[in-house]
Amino acid sequence: MIEGSVLRDAFISAAHSIANQKKSVDELNVFPVPDGDTGTNMSMTIGNALPELNKMKDTVECSEVAKTMASALLRGARG
Repeated sequence: MIEGSVLRDAFISAAHSIANQKKSVDELNVFPVPDGDTGTNMSMTIGNALPELNKMKDTVECSEVAKTMASALLRGARG
């Protein structure tokens, strides 16, 4: 079973990875509208969760990480 801290860290890593690659993803953006902002929107959306994830202790439960992530993604959705 995965620990909450591992899930938290995976989401944090994903946010950093998307932020680092947003320009490349922007350049791939051709459907449905070639507006070149998909990577930027993805980065902003997942980045919205970082402040809350970074505050979580190592003893956090998976359910709390998932609940927090879902809420932050919904509130921070872009594009």
